[in-house]
Amino acid sequence: MAQENACAGRVARLRALMDERGYDAVVLRNNPDLLWLTGADGVFDDEVAHTALLTADGQWLHTDSRYYNSFVERMGTDGPWQLDMELLSAPEWVAKKIAETRSRVVAVEDTCTLAFFDELTYQCSKASIAPAFPRMHGDICDLRMVKDEAELELLREAQRITDEAFEHICGFIKVGMTEQQIRNELERCMMGLGADGISFETIIAAGPNGANPHARPGSRKVEEGDLIVMDYGALYHGYHADMTRTMCVGQPSDEQLAVYEIVRHAHEECAAAIKPDVIGCDIHNLSVKIISEAGYGDYYGHGLGHGVGLEIHENPGFGRYWNKPVPAGSVVTVEPGIYLPGKFGIRLEDCGVVSEQGYQPFTRASHDLRVIEA
Repeated sequence: MAQENACAGRVARLRALMDERGYDAVVLRNNPDLLWLTGADGVFDDEVAHTALLTADGQWLHTDSRYYNSFVERMGTDGPWQLDMELLSAPEWVAKKIAETRSRVVAVEDTCTLAFFDELTYQCSKASIAPAFPRMHGDICDLRMVKDEAELELLREAQRITDEAFEHICGFIKVGMTEQQIRNELERCMMGLGADGISFETIIAAGPNGANPHARPGSRKVEEGDLIVMDYGALYHGYHADMTRTMCVGQPSDEQLAVYEIVRHAHEECAAAIKPDVIGCDIHNLSVKIISEAGYGDYYGHGLGHGVGLEIHENPGFGRYWNKPVPAGSVVTVEPGIYLPGKFGIRLEDCGVVSEQGYQPFTRASHDLRVIEA
């Protein structure tokens, strides 16, 4: 019931936008948007196989026989969504619904492909209807920025699994293991703890590989004195966790400790500055200022953070280009880093919610540098 109420609230928010813009109907095909509106967890995959049309008083979802029974199991047949697997192409089905609902202004998200849109306009012409098709440019993604309590609960659970896996892997890593072996064990652990999958391709980067922010785990073996950058997350009921910790195998050098403390200071100062409606790029610029004043500005090139939810990267952000407010209720990462080519890299990342009380991380792992016995 809680999920049904949450989805009803999300549909109401979309309808408020439609009323404000003068849209008679909205067409949606982006799977994260559809999951957000329907709550049909465990049905969507990588295929763009479903199409929704919403009006002020109706909501229809078109799919096919591969998914129909799963939607019925998740959503029932007596709810607000009317499920349909009529043997029509998605553009044909949308054109038919536009005609049936007498919709004249039909908004289409710009995530739809040109092929779909071109076919839709052809099918409307074929049906002798000529609706206006205004574009929505990320409007649903913007609505999704503010998480409701049902979403926050799922995000907290995803992070709980991720934190538990961190404690496990710290006791697993040994000198001589490859990055791939560590990755495999970490992902196995998350699945055993209840994850439905992984949030993104896990990063395990040891020694000089850590200087590559998006390094892929390879055959390099862990050596004594290595820093290991570990960036990963659990997927739970469609929602993503994201955290990065940097650990040291054996005692860290003075340089490693000094750089780690700069990154930690940048992280904690930026997190403390976050409040509702802060401008995202202002927080990013604060991280740049701190790291640059410490002499490492040339070794920090990425943004400070990004939104997380049904997608691993979504709005809003703490990046150089996000010059808009970050609203209360949004879930965003804070992840400064310093990357020294040929030597090592350090990143420290939490994921949390922007609240009236400030930034509240879901991540529970300590900010202290974790030292693993060599």
